[in-house]
Amino acid sequence: MKKILKIIVVIIIIVALYNRFKPLPEGVSEVWETHRVPSDSVSFIYDETYIDDNGERFVEQNIFDEVISMIEEAESYILIDMFLFNDFQGASEEKTRKISSELTQKLVDKDDSVKITFVTDPINTIYNGVEAENLNALKEAGVNVIVTDLTDLRDSNIMYSSFWRPFLRYIPLNFIKLSNPFDSSSDSIGANSYIDLLNFKANHRKLIVSDEGDKMITLITSANPHDGSSAHGNVAVKIEDSIWKDVIDSEIAVGDFSGVVIDEYEGEVIDESGELNVQLITESKIRDAVIDSIFKTKSGDAIYLSMFYLSDKKIVREIGRAAKKGVNVKVILDPNKDAFGREKNGIPNRVVANDLINAGAELRWCHTHGEQCHGKMILLKNRDEATLIIGSANFTRRNLKDFNLETNVMVSGTRNTPALKDADLYFNRIWNNEQGKIYTVDEDMYLENSFIKRSMYNIMEITGLSSF
Repeated sequence: MKKILKIIVVIIIIVALYNRFKPLPEGVSEVWETHRVPSDSVSFIYDETYIDDNGERFVEQNIFDEVISMIEEAESYILIDMFLFNDFQGASEEKTRKISSELTQKLVDKDDSVKITFVTDPINTIYNGVEAENLNALKEAGVNVIVTDLTDLRDSNIMYSSFWRPFLRYIPLNFIKLSNPFDSSSDSIGANSYIDLLNFKANHRKLIVSDEGDKMITLITSANPHDGSSAHGNVAVKIEDSIWKDVIDSEIAVGDFSGVVIDEYEGEVIDESGELNVQLITESKIRDAVIDSIFKTKSGDAIYLSMFYLSDKKIVREIGRAAKKGVNVKVILDPNKDAFGREKNGIPNRVVANDLINAGAELRWCHTHGEQCHGKMILLKNRDEATLIIGSANFTRRNLKDFNLETNVMVSGTRNTPALKDADLYFNRIWNNEQGKIYTVDEDMYLENSFIKRSMYNIMEITGLSSF
């Protein structure tokens, strides 16, 4: 018996170490070439939710209006990769917009001559626990639907996944029925779905590429076509021409390790000259770009960060060092209290905020009322130039160290170019609660630094035993 136990322990250790450090699939975690583009070919887009002086909540949305427009304009090609694509509402129904069915209908209504690929994450079927009506409707309409196979990716939660890979996933437990963790009003699911869920990794990308006239258009965002998320604050950039080939290649890689072919687009990049630099970055290369950009800042420069989850220790340290050397650091964080009708415990942001403030950064909290401050962007600027890094990635270990699939874009150029100027205006409007709209509150509102919560944050960030 002891010999058998030793063999099991050895198997678990080998599986854990291999799947933590194994080679990534080809095409994952890449820095793509830098494109020079005209300043008017890049647009900054946002969704915002705020409270007025009477406490009434207002929601203004633009991102999925732009996505819908791109779908309507497309004549031959659409490629979409979206993490959450369902109508799950959670414990509290968000009635703002039924975006998942709206997007589904727009795709179903397209002419058969348009090649459409829709890539998503297995969370939308609760890991084969429920039927995804929207995905089924797309399949019936002839859309190439790809539910990402996550097994080739590295394991973030090795304390669990090292048991799951050789043992747990093969045990048939679906006869045990449990409530849907994302929508208690829907049908129950088998226990195997929970077993798969606890691996804590995802295809977390959020993007669309489509043709429009003689150009290809790319939109990279933090927003999900998910009904329960329809009031969240989010950000996006829309880019004409330039990086579309890179984005398609990055998605073809996902199709390859998921066992499904993604069609290429037969066309060429038209314009390769202009005032802006645009570069696609994925997975851990996003972290590299963020750290390098922060490191290069000097006294008198500015860093504006708006983030749903901030926990990556090296990024936090670099932001603190920047503040200490005289960089004007302003950080807007989600208070991590709202999750589709359920109350969260404030980890990691409320703990991390202490480290930023102690280093000299200024901080404000999003004033949320059921929704989340879900944008993920950092804007770095000096007297003449600015760099914007924006997309799907939270600044956390899971999102930035080659566990999740993530797509961001880096835009840099002179500060007065439209996209960079609009990002600057957006951040300052939220920071200053301009026009009588209440977006943010003072740092004292949610600041916490208990020993228990700091210990929980450290354990979660180091081990991967967390949902952030």
